[in-house]
Amino acid sequence: MRSYAFGQPLDTGVWGIREPKADAPEVAPDILLVPLAAFDRQGRRIGYGAGYYDMTINRLRGVKSVVAVGIAYAAQEVPEVPTTPRDARLDLVLTERDVIDCRGT
Repeated sequence: MRSYAFGQPLDTGVWGIREPKADAPEVAPDILLVPLAAFDRQGRRIGYGAGYYDMTINRLRGVKSVVAVGIAYAAQEVPEVPTTPRDARLDLVLTERDVIDCRGT
């Protein structure tokens, strides 16, 4: 991850996605906003891809304390999400109805 401030020029990365320039300083965020397809109250989630958020969360947590916040609709909550050892748990889930604290479960 690289630092960016509004107005700075961006490069075109893989798949045409605009991103900070390669010489921008690396950053390690304290909070990550994490998309999801489904979640449970234990902080487990089903994502949309190949585990990139799980890899990122786990890598950052190996270096420092990081808060992973899932962003969802309440209707995306399920009783239990199956997991694998590489899955990273969320600390909080924000929905239009609740702020769900998953840290105590």
